[in-house]
Amino acid sequence: MRKKFDLVVIGTGSAASTVAHECRSAGWNVAIIDSLPFGGTCALRGCDPKKVLVGAAEVVDSVQRMNGRGVRAESARIAWSELMGFKRSFTDPVPKSTERSFANAGIATFHGRARFVDSTVVEVGEDELEGRHVAIATGAMPRRLGIQGEQYITKSDQFLELPTLPRRIVFIGGGYISFEFAHVAVRAGAQVTILHRGQRPLEGFDPDLVNQLVARTKNLGVRVEVGMEVAAVEKSDGKLSVNASTGGTQETVEADMVVHGAGRVPEIDDLNLAAAGVHAEERGVRVNEYLQSISNPAVYAAGDAAASGLPPLTPVAAYEGRIVASNLLKGNHRKVEHLAVPTIVFTIPLLAAVGLLEHAARQKGLGFRITHEDTSGWYSSRRVGEECSGFKVLVQHGSDRVLGAHVIGPHADELINIFALAMQADIPASRLKHSLFGYPTLGSDVKYML
Repeated sequence: MRKKFDLVVIGTGSAASTVAHECRSAGWNVAIIDSLPFGGTCALRGCDPKKVLVGAAEVVDSVQRMNGRGVRAESARIAWSELMGFKRSFTDPVPKSTERSFANAGIATFHGRARFVDSTVVEVGEDELEGRHVAIATGAMPRRLGIQGEQYITKSDQFLELPTLPRRIVFIGGGYISFEFAHVAVRAGAQVTILHRGQRPLEGFDPDLVNQLVARTKNLGVRVEVGMEVAAVEKSDGKLSVNASTGGTQETVEADMVVHGAGRVPEIDDLNLAAAGVHAEERGVRVNEYLQSISNPAVYAAGDAAASGLPPLTPVAAYEGRIVASNLLKGNHRKVEHLAVPTIVFTIPLLAAVGLLEHAARQKGLGFRITHEDTSGWYSSRRVGEECSGFKVLVQHGSDRVLGAHVIGPHADELINIFALAMQADIPASRLKHSLFGYPTLGSDVKYML
């Protein structure tokens, strides 16, 4: 049965929900589709539930760091099943509340895999939804590894639903997912290994600070191996073996669980984009500066599904959703701005960055000065027993603009937001250095980082 709408939205995460609600508020007839529970990756299978697990690990780590400094840490431990129950108290209500919000707004909801059958016609189940416009905001999925035994590998969303934690866990890949989950798992008592194909994990972050984090990770008991190419995962008697090689040397790592942490790609492969004449690339749907498909002007894309040039992060998805909605409602008038977007690895301690890496700034031929220091001896780290902390800040000569800021340590997630705001608002480093912040706080350390 064919049904007509002003707008058909594929996906129900941050970008999709923003587009759907804003266009519906303007009086448009809107439909929204998802084959997974409504709510999107961040709320259900990513940032939010992950941060709940990280929060518990932070408590345990904080107590252990302060052991012998006025705190007794003997009884601090993670009770995995209880923690997962607490996590579900956040995630379980999301699908119903999300769908209810759509229904209350008058947005028509459809469950099932979406597939284009014409330029603006999407098939879902037995229905065909025809829109004047279609917005693609399907999010991302784990990258196919193309190795033997890939079916035995656990995905990140499955890890977040584990009723019990396996004793031996191997993470394939050295990115956000592997390091974040490894820091939780090892503090919950698991034996953890990270196998990374490249020579440096967390390649989007400052290498000096990454070295600090890797050293801290190893000190926790996590085995971190670089230059390790995984060729196959084998299963026998309920146990897994990871076959890998480095420098021509073969190695087998035994595990109870192998987790995919080798990156994610836009979830667009099964949309049958060719039927709609929508061109795509590895980074997502190819869009112009208005987030409009370059090959089908009736189609827009946002969030992880769009090759916009911005990082695939939740705040970016919501930002791009607002741009798409505005351009749909008023015609193309709002362009994507390449803002300074902070990004964070929720390990313990946290690693955060915004702006340019040192090597990228040099490649651009920019003149700048660097302030870089290990801050484990600073008051803000010593008072909480954190021995892994530091920063690197790049300030451009002449303009006095902060080009990049990189921080590792307690509350680095909040500290990086100060630098991000300064960069987005073009606040010069000299003014930021002389700003007054509450003391003693991480914010009050900023002046010493410039």
